[in-house]
Amino acid sequence: MVFTIKRRPTSQVMVGNVGIGSDYPIRVQSMTNTNTEDVDQTVSQIIALADSGSELVRVTVNTEKAAKAVPFIVEKLSTLGYDTPIVGDFHFNGHRLLQAEPECAKALAKLRINPGNVGRGARKDEQFSAIVEEALKYRKPVRIGVNWGSLDPEVLKRLVDENLKRAVPLTNDELMCEAMIVSALESIEFAKEIGMTDEDIILSVKVSQSQQLIKVYRDIAPKVRVPLHLGLTEAGMGMKGIVASSAALAVLLQEGIGDTIRISLTPEPNAPRTEEVLVGKEILQSLQIRAFTPKVVACPGCGRTSSDDFQYLAQKIQSYIDHNMPIWKQNYEGVEKMVVAVMGCIVNGPGESKMANIGISLPGNGEKPVAPVYIDGERAVTLKGENIAEEFKQIIDEYIDGKYRKQQ
Repeated sequence: MVFTIKRRPTSQVMVGNVGIGSDYPIRVQSMTNTNTEDVDQTVSQIIALADSGSELVRVTVNTEKAAKAVPFIVEKLSTLGYDTPIVGDFHFNGHRLLQAEPECAKALAKLRINPGNVGRGARKDEQFSAIVEEALKYRKPVRIGVNWGSLDPEVLKRLVDENLKRAVPLTNDELMCEAMIVSALESIEFAKEIGMTDEDIILSVKVSQSQQLIKVYRDIAPKVRVPLHLGLTEAGMGMKGIVASSAALAVLLQEGIGDTIRISLTPEPNAPRTEEVLVGKEILQSLQIRAFTPKVVACPGCGRTSSDDFQYLAQKIQSYIDHNMPIWKQNYEGVEKMVVAVMGCIVNGPGESKMANIGISLPGNGEKPVAPVYIDGERAVTLKGENIAEEFKQIIDEYIDGKYRKQQ
């Protein structure tokens, strides 16, 4: 089941062939960590990210060679059958690269600007304006991405001076959050003065701590109509990053805040970049906002489950679903909403199995050595012996073919 959460109304922004905003699903995106100058390596990673479910992919554009490579990257992706929108990430020299390499701007689906890194002093507005003008010239949307690790120093200094005059000064964290909001709002207003509209802008205000992220997005959401991109700016590595991102984004998404997300995990050495995409999808699926793949419900085990058979069975069924989902989604409509239960004993096993589309309840300690299978709430068959996993897979296949096959 997919729950309908009332999202804040926003403008609709088209990024290539992907719509972002409250009329569209919440999108999952990611970013490469390859050297963009290396076309083949970057294309390979974009394909891996897209295959794992990333609906947009951002690439670093930091040198002239990287800017020159972008059109070749997009062309090669198209040749290989991929139309995933590619977003250019610009810092410090984006104005110069876009002006020098117009084919780069043409090839990209969106430009990302960081107001804190666009320029200093009198050059800041000029260089910000130059990037926006290039985006307008080629009808490309922009993401104004404010980051508390690279805040506009002029905005921060101004607010620090004002804070010193307050009767009750803001804390450092409160001041940083306020500075981010001010920078974001001023940047949006300036982009509109140059010629952009709410249909051209996506906004992010990223921090690295969960509570601060919740606060800053809650504060800015009522002040803008543009879609909001969510994510901790540096979530961290492994379990820490996953939990921190899940804790923050779950709160905001449940409140209807957020139109696209990225999970900025630090990958383990030599680990695939795709983990951040899988985590993002799992957050949306766990909140029942979107469904990407059938869910396997499995119990944690207890003293009743003296055998580890149910653990191996749950693992086999999860792997079977992951392996077959790319084929299933082409031939079966709605299969991603299916729920499969693999339970380990009689306490919750039958109940969970009945609530799933398909469920199996393995015998626990002291129970009869049989495994009843439930289909749409009704007991259908009882499995025994050494081939329970293969027989259960066959039941899943038959169920999917009977219920989800696309009409010709």
